[in-house]
Amino acid sequence: MLKFTAEHEWLQFDGDVATVGITRHAAEQLGDLVFVELPDVGATFSKGDDAATVESVKAASEVYCPLDGEIVEVNDAITGDPSLVNSDPQGAGWFFKLKLANRADADGLLDEAAYLESIA
Repeated sequence: MLKFTAEHEWLQFDGDVATVGITRHAAEQLGDLVFVELPDVGATFSKGDDAATVESVKAASEVYCPLDGEIVEVNDAITGDPSLVNSDPQGAGWFFKLKLANRADADGLLDEAAYLESIA
């Protein structure tokens, strides 16, 4: 199941762990990424906290934690090659995996149709 936030993050769920990244729309708006800073494995975040940072040729931006949880894995490939986020934002360009504090909180996120309507 794929869900989205109004802040342009996507989440793919596997039980109580969500893989998190930024949407294609966000990647296009940022332009070519030149730097990605990821959170530490084991760090805990609340919904809305700054979890990662991206810098492009245009601007720097935060990637927010979409739900409460603990970072259980990060995608080191994108720190070495930030262009992966631009070329495959909803695939190889994922940012981190988040063990959710409460899986039911995901019910408040947007489905793909609602997200696409919000950016139209």
